[in-house]
Amino acid sequence: MFESLSAKFQGAFASLRSKGRLKSGDIDEIASEIRGALLDSDVALSVVDSFISELKARTADILEELNKSTNPANAVFEIVNSLLIEILGGSARRIRLAKKPPTVILLTGLQGAGKTSLAGKLAKYLKDQGNTPLLVASDLQRPNAVTQLQVVGESIGVPVFAPEPGNGIGDPVKVAKNGLSFAQDKLHNIVIVDTAGRLGIDAELMSQAKKIRDAINPDEVLYVVDAMVGQDAVRTALAFQEGVGFDAVVLTKLDGDARGGAALSISQVTGKPIMFAATGEKVGDFDLFHPDRMASRILGLGDIQTLAEQAKGAFDSDTAAKLETKFASGEDFTLDDFLSQLEAMKKMGSMTKLLGMLPGANSGAMKKQLEQFDEGELVKTQSIVQSMTPLERHDPKVLNGSRRARIAKGSGRQVSDVNSLVERFTQAQKVMKQMRTGKGGIAMPPGMPSLPKSQPPPVANKKKSRSGNPAKRALES
Repeated sequence: MFESLSAKFQGAFASLRSKGRLKSGDIDEIASEIRGALLDSDVALSVVDSFISELKARTADILEELNKSTNPANAVFEIVNSLLIEILGGSARRIRLAKKPPTVILLTGLQGAGKTSLAGKLAKYLKDQGNTPLLVASDLQRPNAVTQLQVVGESIGVPVFAPEPGNGIGDPVKVAKNGLSFAQDKLHNIVIVDTAGRLGIDAELMSQAKKIRDAINPDEVLYVVDAMVGQDAVRTALAFQEGVGFDAVVLTKLDGDARGGAALSISQVTGKPIMFAATGEKVGDFDLFHPDRMASRILGLGDIQTLAEQAKGAFDSDTAAKLETKFASGEDFTLDDFLSQLEAMKKMGSMTKLLGMLPGANSGAMKKQLEQFDEGELVKTQSIVQSMTPLERHDPKVLNGSRRARIAKGSGRQVSDVNSLVERFTQAQKVMKQMRTGKGGIAMPPGMPSLPKSQPPPVANKKKSRSGNPAKRALES
């Protein structure tokens, strides 16, 4: 979403770094570039003006000190980074759990913002943390909203309280109250109430949302907003804040190709933090919103922390421990190990998104490579390995022509694809051996026990005649 903004920020700082010492005119120039970039991204005018004023004020106060540093442009970069973090909310905000369960979460927002899908994503997120959430279908207005929530709940293994069919039938306030009672009886520690939205702000929408809020007294009211809406998102957020009130914001469709002004405006304008962000259509494309990490991505520094967390969650701890032991003992990395790594990578989600978290992902060359990346390649590679016998996975050296032809046929691929995979895997094995073996002994990665150095073979004093074979002579010497 922030590709265009990120590219403009990086271009502005590249220009600033080429100047060496900075003058007030240089600050005005980069401030003007940043202002244009923010406005082009649909950031609210009030937020942009505040951002630029603060940038100029902070740099003017320390301009002399900036020029004493070895890299004044980097100092300005840090100021911009801190300002971005501030307008995005400052720090991550987690759900406040009730002292006496269940914790009640009310979802509000306009129709089309993705509340029902978001309810499922939030439920799965909380379930994965060991909670026992219950979804309550209080959106009785939108056609098939109840059915949609039931389907979502079934897909993630979370029960749905839905006594009314919806489609304009039933009392949403009564459903919400009864849902809370049901959760208390069945010992659910979290209740997520999905409510109706409208295509626009109206008195009926606000009245219904307030009645549900007053009936269930939620611990958290989350305003769900489509990040692709642009500046209109700020206007509707202010209307909801005044009409119903909310504690935090949840951004949906953060993976879209819109300019992303809502994310950079809504927290600053409403004074409420962004708590969660949905970054895709899959139920797992959802996580806590970290302002510092988002600012880092906008400035082209990537998001290594989120990448590491996703990797940690995807890789089974027992499998990782076995691989570590295997690596330390000097055993070969096999295609079975490779298959387990592929399966873990698939759990992490879209590889394009993951690689997009790396520093410089929005730069020209790397961006072009990401655009050309084939997400289906992991599935194709996995099918080739799964078509092999246990022996072939353990020892690829046995893969003769007939075996490779059988594997290609079984996986629906070409023999050349099998050959390419085996070649790349053999190279990976060599790299892992080089990582283990250092000059004069075994050099292990940090955190692993070092292995004893191998003793050099005894050197005979007796002179031997040299071989006429150049290869053998090289070995002898």
